[in-house]
Amino acid sequence: MIKFLDLKAVNQRYAEQIRVAVDRVLESGWYLLGAELEQYEVEYAAYCKTVHAVGVASGLDALILILRAYGLGPGDEIIIPANTYIATVLAVTNCGADPVFVEPDPCTHLIDPEKIEEKISKRTKAVMPVHLYGQLCNMKVICNLAGKHNLKVVEDAAQSHGAVCPEGKITADYPARAAGHSFYPSKNLGALADAGMITTNDGQLAEKIRALRNYGSCQRYYNKYLGINSRMDEMQAAILRVKLKGLDEDNVRRRRIASYYLEEIKNQKVVLPKPPVNPESHVWHLFVIRTRHRGSLQRHLEEKGIQTQIHYPVPPHKQECYAKYNGLSLPIAEQLANEVLSLPISPVIKEEDVLNIVRTINDWK
Repeated sequence: MIKFLDLKAVNQRYAEQIRVAVDRVLESGWYLLGAELEQYEVEYAAYCKTVHAVGVASGLDALILILRAYGLGPGDEIIIPANTYIATVLAVTNCGADPVFVEPDPCTHLIDPEKIEEKISKRTKAVMPVHLYGQLCNMKVICNLAGKHNLKVVEDAAQSHGAVCPEGKITADYPARAAGHSFYPSKNLGALADAGMITTNDGQLAEKIRALRNYGSCQRYYNKYLGINSRMDEMQAAILRVKLKGLDEDNVRRRRIASYYLEEIKNQKVVLPKPPVNPESHVWHLFVIRTRHRGSLQRHLEEKGIQTQIHYPVPPHKQECYAKYNGLSLPIAEQLANEVLSLPISPVIKEEDVLNIVRTINDWK
């Protein structure tokens, strides 16, 4: 069986270093908001080329805390892609704001920058691009639009650890800008439980988020804000410090596999992802193909012992929990949901398995 993702193998490479890190935390006797998290925040900010990084409990909490720190809530509109994981939308509605869905570019599956401006209204306060599958949105265009209309930019960077654009890794110099990152175990940089991070160059925003994540407290037992409990624990911070050192090398391996898929998959019934102009702007968290005969292809691969997944089978506006949006017509997002299929890709997948996957797809009739 070729697993879609072998997390045991991914983490086994770091087993001894992780044991040392865990022992260090146990010996310290300090398990929340301690030296490990402080150091990881410094290291991750440096890696992302940002001034500040704030560790939180999950990627969803990261987005929620950014929106809350910006003071966004009821009556406000936030522009989001129609093609995304539901966490993006949950962050918006959790704060009481209204999501405004923008169709994706059918080639990249990312939010289409050319369709953003027509969705901006007097109530629009922010735009939330999602760096889906590991590829970066066109942030130069999006930030220019945001500046023109005085909007905040909140990046959902849950899937794009290490992706590089000309302006730097993820968060650059647009002042009203922050990014939420997820370290869910299956991410390119994954913890051994839930964990998240916020990166920004805005010192006041970072200071407020540090308080909001800790019950709204800047000083113990004194609460400045109505906060929540969302703190990355010392164990996860210590583990992520170990794995961060191997992230770039892992991403190189992912790019190599993706390049082989792009060159060698030749089945005419399969639509391949659009290769990025700048290879370093894509870290291939997922390799997502399209076909109108998804069920047939998925069964064919399964019969040959190859696991696949669908990211995502139901677009957010069609989810039961968002019944109020079920009537929206977003045909591109809906078509993608019916056609996308994710192939195995990871830094530990064997070369012979990659060859087998390509051969099996090409043999599919």
